[in-house]
Parts: sequence; structure tokens; C-alpha cells
Amino acid sequence: MVAAVAAVAGVLALGGCGIRTTQVPVDAGAAPSRVPCEVSGESLTPQAQEQGVPVRVYLVCATRLVSVDRTAEISGSKAADSPLQFAQTVLDELLREPSSPEHEAGFTTFVRGPLLVNGARDGDPAGTLRLSRQPEDLPTPALAQIVCTLAESRAAGAGGGVVLGGPGDYAPRAYACSAFTKERPEGAVPTLSTLPSPGPSAS
Repeated sequence: MVAAVAAVAGVLALGGCGIRTTQVPVDAGAAPSRVPCEVSGESLTPQAQEQGVPVRVYLVCATRLVSVDRTAEISGSKAADSPLQFAQTVLDELLREPSSPEHEAGFTTFVRGPLLVNGARDGDPAGTLRLSRQPEDLPTPALAQIVCTLAESRAAGAGGGVVLGGPGDYAPRAYACSAFTKERPEGAVPTLSTLPSPGPSAS
């Protein structure tokens, strides 16, 4: 009985002070992330070899894309100069599970294998990379990782995007890595309206 009276008195006191009670939830925004999304330089090369080359890949951390520097092994003396071989190298890095330091920093990858990359076909725009799976069929965060990683690497052609196709007869598309894509990788990856001119097939 005493508790009930106290509760009623509390409500009346709030009303007397001009404060309205409400049951409508207030959106204060997303809670701040506690993961650092940063890996120390000493732990960037878990698979480094003497013939390794520096690469930058985009992983997902705290619901956004964050770049990570790694050292990848490329077989073959001239492989590092081949856009197609380099594209496969960075794709393999995206397929690899994050290292322990990366995992502790909050990184993950949505890219799953098997996933291979082939060169352009006759009639494809110059610089086209054809994946072994249709790009539109990939999970959106995975496609965002692939597009941003390739678009900012030596595997991409000029124009700020990357032209991707699949194993079928569908025409390739030029995808762009926008600031929105990096902030919201679960959203649709934008495409460019202008494609490069057709070029010779890659070997």
C-alpha cells in the first residue's frame, strides 16, 4: 500500500514539474563501437614471404569497409605485373580468414570460395575481370569488398571503377567504390553508366 501511494505521488510530482511521461522510444543513434578496427604494423604479414608484395584489401569492421594492409605471395617472376594475376591474388586475400590480430580488432570477411577470376572475353570492355560466380549473385557485403579492393588496386583500369562479369553470357558491369559503399557495404553497390571500349581478351 505504501509503495502504491509512493508511485502515484511520483507520477503527480512529474506532472507538476511539467514533465510528460512517454512510452515512445527515443532513437539516440547506434551505440558507439568498441572495436578498434586497426591492426598494428607488426601483425600485417602473417603469410609474408621474401617474394611477397604489399596489397591492400577491404574487410568489414563495425558494419563498414576498412582497408587492411597485407603482404601476399605471388608465384611467378612477372605475376606481380599482370593485372589478372594480381586480381586473383587480392581475391585470395579476401577469401582468407582474418588473422588473429585482425579478428581481435573486429575484422571479418563475407567473401567465400571457391571464387576465381578470368580475363575479358572478345567484345568485353577493356579491363574486364570475369569471376567464376555472377557478381549480382554474391552477398552484397562480399561484392562491396571485392569492388573496393579491386577498384583501388593495380588490377583495375582507369575511371575509378572495376568492370566485373560472371561465367554466363550476361554483359559485364562497371562497379564503383563510393564513400557510401564503404560506410554501408550492405547497400547496393553503384554501377557506372559509361563502360570502357572493348579491348583484346586478357591472357
